Formats: sequence, structure tokens, C-alpha cells
Amino acid sequence: MITKDKITEIFCIADDFCKEFELETDKIGLSEKSKGCHRHRQCRMSKFEIMTILICFHFNSYRNFYHYYTFFVKEHLADLFPNQLSYNRFLELEARVSVEMMMFLQICCFGRCTGISFIDSTCIPVCHNKRIYRNKVFRNYATRGKSTMGWYFGFKLHLICNERGEILNFMLTKANVDDRDENVFNRLTDNVFGKLFADKGYISQGLFERLFND
Repeated sequence: MITKDKITEIFCIADDFCKEFELETDKIGLSEKSKGCHRHRQCRMSKFEIMTILICFHFNSYRNFYHYYTFFVKEHLADLFPNQLSYNRFLELEARVSVEMMMFLQICCFGRCTGISFIDSTCIPVCHNKRIYRNKVFRNYATRGKSTMGWYFGFKLHLICNERGEILNFMLTKANVDDRDENVFNRLTDNVFGKLFADKGYISQGLFERLFND
């Protein structure tokens, strides 16, 4: 279980990152007059508070976010997050920090290639196969794909890490994208050197020739 001191440390890092991120985006963003008039509902929780809660979720043993937020954040972290939101409202605001979370991961959380790397992919189903035709949220984004566990409807996460378990790069694609797809593989291994280990799903003549020549 993550300690409150560690949560405070993560909060400070997220706070500094968000402030720096806003300064950089303000330099290239549109002015308030150019944006026009928009209604923005004021939120009790700041972006870095939301980011901190999302980051700390991965340091706990909770299997789903609902139990984590309801039984841990709201009950045990009320002193650290006094302006807490309801669970449904928090989910609505997650999208507001998606860009910051992505940039935070890319800039602050990636490890360094040591010469020994591992690459693999995992399926991310968004619903049960029987409910594919009733799924509206990801209807225009998710696709059918096949894994070692069978057919599913959703996405595929491609991941590469070093021998210490540090993430070097990742990519989220539709479920029907092959692990050996040239665009995916080139992006994942852009800054990778040394030995690269993978399972038999990555075996192909074209990929072998590319790696051999490199």
C-alpha cells in the first residue's frame, strides 16, 4: 500500500509538471479572445490532484478504479484531497487531464534502454463478445482481434521495456493490428539498441532482415 508521504511526493511532481506544461502550451496556444466564449464549469479539484489520484491507483492492489476511489481515496485520503468529487464526476473529468497524463508519462516516466529489451502486446477488450453490437462508446474506434485467449473486441497495447521492468515505449492500436506491423515496430524500437527479446508472434522474414541489417 502506498504511503501518504509518497502520495505527497507524487503530488508535488505532478504539480510542478502541470505548471510547466501550462507555461509551454500558453506560448503556442490561442489567446482567450481567439477561443471565443465558452462555458467552463469550475472544478473543485485541480488537474494535478486528479493526476495524482490516477497515478497512485497503479501503486495499490485494487483490481478496479471504483473500489480504489470509493474505499481508499474517499475514506483514507480525505485529508490529502479535501475537495473530493463524486465517483461519476471524477470519471467525467478524467478526459481533461488525458493530454497532461500522456505527456507526463512520455517525459517523466520512461526508462532508458540498457541494451536488453523485451517487447510484447496484450489485448484490451472493451466489452463482452455478446455485447459487441450494443457497444456505442467505442463503436467507431475498437475492432475485433484475436489473442491467445481467443477473439475479443477492443484495442491492443504494444509495450517495450528493459530488464529492470522500466517502460521504454508503448503504443495503443486497434485489436486487428499485427504485432509485426512495420509502423508499430519501428516506432517502438526507434531508440532501442542491443538485444531485443520477443515471443514467436513476432517471427517474420521481413522483421528478421531488418533487425539483422541494423
